[in-house]
Amino acid sequence: MTNIQLSLEPLVRELTHEQFYQLCMANKDIAMERSLTGELIIMSPVGGESGAKEADYITDLNIWNRQTKLGKVFSSSTVFKLPNGGDRSPDAAWVKLERWNRLTPEQQKKFPPLCPDFV
Repeated sequence: MTNIQLSLEPLVRELTHEQFYQLCMANKDIAMERSLTGELIIMSPVGGESGAKEADYITDLNIWNRQTKLGKVFSSSTVFKLPNGGDRSPDAAWVKLERWNRLTPEQQKKFPPLCPDFV
Protein backbone atom coordinates (compact mmCIF):
# COMPACT_ATOMS: atom_id res chain seq x y z
CA MET A 1 0.00 0.00 0.00
CA THR A 2 1.16 3.52 -0.71
CA ASN A 3 1.18 6.42 1.70
CA ILE A 4 -0.16 9.76 0.51
CA GLN A 5 1.92 12.87 1.07
CA LEU A 6 0.05 16.16 1.02
CA SER A 7 1.90 19.43 0.72
CA LEU A 8 -0.24 21.99 2.49
CA GLU A 9 2.45 24.61 2.81
CA PRO A 10 2.64 26.87 4.57
CA LEU A 11 -0.36 25.75 6.63
CA VAL A 12 0.95 22.38 7.86
CA ARG A 13 4.54 23.55 8.26
CA GLU A 14 3.32 26.30 10.54
CA LEU A 15 1.21 23.98 12.69
CA THR A 16 2.44 23.76 16.25
CA HIS A 17 2.78 20.32 17.81
CA GLU A 18 -0.41 21.02 19.75
CA GLN A 19 -2.29 21.97 16.56
CA PHE A 20 -1.05 18.81 14.82
CA TYR A 21 -2.19 16.78 17.83
CA GLN A 22 -5.64 18.41 17.66
CA LEU A 23 -5.83 17.75 13.89
CA CYS A 24 -5.11 14.06 14.53
CA MET A 25 -7.65 13.88 17.37
CA ALA A 26 -10.32 15.47 15.15
CA ASN A 27 -9.63 12.85 12.45
CA LYS A 28 -9.04 9.66 14.44
CA ASP A 29 -9.90 7.39 11.52
CA ILE A 30 -7.01 8.80 9.47
CA ALA A 31 -3.48 7.79 10.50
CA MET A 32 -1.31 10.87 10.03
CA GLU A 33 2.37 11.62 10.42
CA ARG A 34 4.37 14.75 9.76
CA SER A 35 7.85 14.76 8.26
CA LEU A 36 10.64 16.91 9.65
CA THR A 37 10.07 19.28 6.71
CA GLY A 38 6.40 19.69 7.60
CA GLU A 39 4.83 17.43 4.97
CA LEU A 40 1.61 15.80 6.14
CA ILE A 41 1.73 12.04 5.51
CA ILE A 42 -1.53 10.09 5.36
CA MET A 43 -0.77 6.46 6.20
CA SER A 44 -2.65 3.80 4.26
CA PRO A 45 -4.01 0.70 6.00
CA VAL A 46 -1.85 -2.42 5.81
CA GLY A 47 -2.83 -5.76 4.33
CA GLY A 48 -3.22 -9.04 6.17
CA GLU A 49 0.38 -10.24 5.90
CA SER A 50 1.84 -6.92 7.02
CA GLY A 51 -0.66 -6.64 9.86
CA ALA A 52 0.19 -10.15 11.06
CA LYS A 53 3.94 -9.41 10.98
CA GLU A 54 3.39 -6.18 12.89
CA ALA A 55 1.35 -8.06 15.51
CA ASP A 56 4.12 -10.67 15.85
CA TYR A 57 6.76 -7.96 16.40
CA ILE A 58 4.67 -6.20 19.02
CA THR A 59 3.86 -9.49 20.76
CA ASP A 60 7.53 -10.54 20.92
CA LEU A 61 8.59 -7.11 22.12
CA ASN A 62 5.86 -7.02 24.76
CA ILE A 63 6.66 -10.54 26.06
CA TRP A 64 10.33 -9.58 26.41
CA ASN A 65 9.40 -6.31 28.12
CA ARG A 66 7.01 -8.01 30.57
CA GLN A 67 9.82 -10.37 31.55
CA THR A 68 12.42 -7.62 31.97
CA LYS A 69 10.18 -4.73 33.09
CA LEU A 70 12.67 -2.32 31.50
CA GLY A 71 10.35 -0.05 29.56
CA LYS A 72 7.12 0.62 27.70
CA VAL A 73 5.97 -0.91 24.40
CA PHE A 74 3.93 1.07 21.86
CA SER A 75 1.91 0.12 18.78
CA SER A 76 1.79 1.80 15.40
CA SER A 77 -1.06 3.97 16.66
CA THR A 78 1.36 5.97 18.82
CA VAL A 79 2.79 9.15 17.31
CA PHE A 80 6.12 10.33 18.74
CA LYS A 81 7.08 14.00 18.63
CA LEU A 82 10.70 13.60 17.49
CA PRO A 83 13.58 15.95 18.36
CA ASN A 84 14.09 16.75 14.64
CA GLY A 85 10.56 18.20 14.42
CA GLY A 86 8.86 15.23 12.78
CA ASP A 87 5.84 13.42 14.20
CA ARG A 88 6.13 9.72 13.36
CA SER A 89 4.52 6.42 14.33
CA PRO A 90 6.69 3.31 13.92
CA ASP A 91 5.14 -0.16 13.55
CA ALA A 92 6.34 -1.04 17.06
CA ALA A 93 8.38 0.96 19.54
CA TRP A 94 10.01 0.57 22.94
CA VAL A 95 11.10 3.30 25.38
CA LYS A 96 13.27 2.80 28.48
CA LEU A 97 11.19 3.13 31.63
CA GLU A 98 13.37 5.87 33.14
CA ARG A 99 12.95 8.01 30.01
CA TRP A 100 9.18 7.40 29.98
CA ASN A 101 8.88 8.29 33.66
CA ARG A 102 10.64 11.63 33.08
CA LEU A 103 7.71 12.75 30.94
CA THR A 104 4.86 14.62 32.57
CA PRO A 105 1.43 12.95 32.66
CA GLU A 106 0.32 15.40 29.94
CA GLN A 107 3.29 14.42 27.72
CA GLN A 108 2.54 10.73 28.26
CA LYS A 109 -1.12 11.27 27.35
CA LYS A 110 -0.47 13.12 24.09
CA PHE A 111 2.26 12.46 21.51
CA PRO A 112 5.34 11.64 23.64
CA PRO A 113 8.12 14.16 22.90
CA LEU A 114 10.96 11.69 22.46
CA CYS A 115 12.59 9.29 20.06
CA PRO A 116 11.96 5.65 21.02
CA ASP A 117 14.98 3.60 22.09
CA PHE A 118 13.94 0.77 19.76
CA VAL A 119 11.70 0.69 16.68
